[in-house]
Amino acid sequence: MVLTRMLEKTRRDPAHFTRLLAQLFDAMQSGGDFGLETIRRFNGHLFEGIEVIELEPLELEANFGAAVLDWAAVDPSIFGTLFERGMDPSKRAQLGAHYTSREDVETLVEPVVMKPLRREWEETRTLCENLLATGKKFPKKGAKPPSKRTLDKAHLEAQMLIHQHLQRLAEIKVLDPACGSGNFLYVTLQKLKDLEKEIIVWAMDHDLGGYLPMVGPWQLYGIELNPYAFELAQMTVWIGYLQWTRANGFGITQDPVLKPMHTFEHKDAILDLSDPGNPTEPEWPAVDFIVGNPPFLGDKLMRGELGDAYVEKLRHLYDTRIPGQSDLCCYWLEKARAQIETGKCQRAGLLATQGIRGGANRAVLERIKASGDIFFAESDRPWVLDGANVHVSMVGFDGGTESAKVLDGQRVNTIHGNLRGAGGDLTMARPILDNAGGSVMGTTKKAPLEISERMALRFLVEPNPMVKPNSDIVIPWINGLDITRRREQVWIIDFPVELSIEEAAAYTAPFEYLRENVFPLRQDHREAIQREYWWRLARPCPELMAHLRKAERTLVTPAVSKHRFFVWVSGPVNPDHQLVVFPNASDYLHGVLESSTHATWVLCLGTRLETRPRYTPSKTYGTFPFPEPSVAQRDAIAEAARELDRLRSNWLNPPEWTREEVLEFPGSADGPWARYLHDPDERGIGTVRWPRMVAEDEDCAAKLKKRTLTNLYNERPTWLDLIHRRLDEAVLAAYDWPADIGDEQLLERLLALNLKRSAAIPTE
Repeated sequence: MVLTRMLEKTRRDPAHFTRLLAQLFDAMQSGGDFGLETIRRFNGHLFEGIEVIELEPLELEANFGAAVLDWAAVDPSIFGTLFERGMDPSKRAQLGAHYTSREDVETLVEPVVMKPLRREWEETRTLCENLLATGKKFPKKGAKPPSKRTLDKAHLEAQMLIHQHLQRLAEIKVLDPACGSGNFLYVTLQKLKDLEKEIIVWAMDHDLGGYLPMVGPWQLYGIELNPYAFELAQMTVWIGYLQWTRANGFGITQDPVLKPMHTFEHKDAILDLSDPGNPTEPEWPAVDFIVGNPPFLGDKLMRGELGDAYVEKLRHLYDTRIPGQSDLCCYWLEKARAQIETGKCQRAGLLATQGIRGGANRAVLERIKASGDIFFAESDRPWVLDGANVHVSMVGFDGGTESAKVLDGQRVNTIHGNLRGAGGDLTMARPILDNAGGSVMGTTKKAPLEISERMALRFLVEPNPMVKPNSDIVIPWINGLDITRRREQVWIIDFPVELSIEEAAAYTAPFEYLRENVFPLRQDHREAIQREYWWRLARPCPELMAHLRKAERTLVTPAVSKHRFFVWVSGPVNPDHQLVVFPNASDYLHGVLESSTHATWVLCLGTRLETRPRYTPSKTYGTFPFPEPSVAQRDAIAEAARELDRLRSNWLNPPEWTREEVLEFPGSADGPWARYLHDPDERGIGTVRWPRMVAEDEDCAAKLKKRTLTNLYNERPTWLDLIHRRLDEAVLAAYDWPADIGDEQLLERLLALNLKRSAAIPTE
């Protein structure tokens, strides 16, 4: 190998290696001699410009070690990994540069691209077999044997059909509008070449002539914003093509070896800012198929990664087609849908964030259903991204011509906009008026207003010039982790919205802490309310907090959690927005929410964050049709819920390992700690005595760390399973449904109730 010999000779002389490499590249660019070697002309976009970087001795040694390997046998898809590792990590999310494995690529390419092409080939092959056997494309039963003349004529017709079919295959065009390192196009080309070879071999075996392969990289189209990936994708495709040609015995006869890839475009696929003052929608080429893996970037992260100006222009440009809260990948799905609708593409298959099934994202799938149909989907597929286990969806769609529908590997009659099949179209579920206000998201701070318990206890005992105690605005803060795991208590400084800055400043120590730690972060904030009221939570939820001050206990559930459970919290508390709060919950409501009936509805209507299902007040609670139980049925559900809570509480905090501790600090009669106030004076100021459970000793504390709800539901001991089964049976009895009802039938009945109660179905 020329390069290996060069490295072996010059690996300790970098300058000499640089000169020789420049000469080699020059020979590759135009073709010619390099020493005693004759170098073929490569040309292609990769060699339009030549710039040789002088390497250090250690780098030359590393290259020599790599060069002795048989790179001709290396799968080009590995370049995707090299691309991702070589990029600036801060740019990966922005560009969606994540390596797509061959298995994932094939899962999408097979049904979207290859299935219709193989179907066409099967039809052509059947016609040819009929012609060769009977002289007719469509033979009739009992027909007389064909004459030699008829068979000779049919033989020529079969040859023509093969020629036309191979010509059709050589004209197929495939676009990846976010091609990255080219893995989708590389795998697609290999599969097209395999099909072409199958046809050529079949034709030879049936004496229908010899044909030269015509399928090649020139049929592939790519759009890529990153310049490195743009170059790499073309190289991946060409190397894959040359490897296939060599491995299948066809030989490489073309000159130059690499040709320019004018079908690849280096540009933004969804927003053309050539004229920044007048953004436009970029044109995509007309092709037969669109496949690819658009960027994984959620709505909440777009501004941070892409910038406010870009996001504003993007959303304004597509505002009539894509809701403003949609993930970035939705723009690729919508453009692919539009290509199909306008006749510039037949079928498309794209990866998407798993959240495509719900919320604002689902609007793009509804548009696909309105102008065509979804014929293939993987609704919830595991995926590894930067070492994190996440979930994605795969969607294949067309103009509505494909009759066979496959969802999660199973044939179905239809695929709904939430990527579900049977069980009813849950996208039809509507909000139920009786559920309004029954669940709300917690508060949002958007600044470091939380403090450690040590600091909170110091603030709580410090006096103020206006007498009011700091306990008015210093309370415990909880988020999803406090429910699913165990962690040290965190507190928060929460000034009510009715307090002016002068009144807030009277709480000296907490206010000064925020002035030092929060004000610098908010003084130039783009949101006016956070600039003006920098000492407050960004979304304080005053109605919820007023309710929590009066309630003895409140039911909460994590917005995102591997397992779905609902937990009572008591005492003054500020719930974070990663918790869903049920302000007026009862034991009966707790029982219904903990049931598998509710869990099944939630899993089907909700989305996921990585592997964890998401719970939302509007979609999962607001649409859920509760049972209408008798008094006895309601009591049975409530009793089972109380037993579940008792057993879980005893497991989480065994009396043998815990003891009650009472914290004492000043409080006021009109503050959040009023229920725990003792001996108030004439001003309403007294002593708060707040009881709480703590570990008996260090050994117990170590054991308690492992006692979390997540661990409990991972293990799911028999006692937990039995109490949940009792609860499930009580809830299903309240619906008057059988205890062994299947999930699909359950969903159908729940949807029917939803439509009835939300008045979404017309009455006769």
